[in-house]
Amino acid sequence: MKTISIDIEDAEYEELTRALMNMGQTLKGFYEDCTRGLLAGRILEDPFYSESNTARLKHSFKQAEEGKVVVKDMCELEVMAEDA
Repeated sequence: MKTISIDIEDAEYEELTRALMNMGQTLKGFYEDCTRGLLAGRILEDPFYSESNTARLKHSFKQAEEGKVVVKDMCELEVMAEDA
C-alpha cells in the first residue's frame, strides 16, 4: 500500500471537507472512489461525447434538417413560463 500526500490551499481544503461532509463522505473515501472510477474508465470522460448524447444530437440535427422545429422568441418563452 502507498501513501499519497498533496498540498491544497486552506480555503479549498475547508470547502472540500464541508462539501464531502454534506454528502456523508470522508476525504479518504473520496480519493479512493475517484481512483477506482478513473481506473475503471468512469471519470475524466466528457459526457458531451457520450454515446447517448451523440445519438440525441444526431436526432435533433435530423429534425432540424427536416424542418421539424418550433421557433419562439424570448417574450413567447417568458409567457409560456408564466403559464406553467
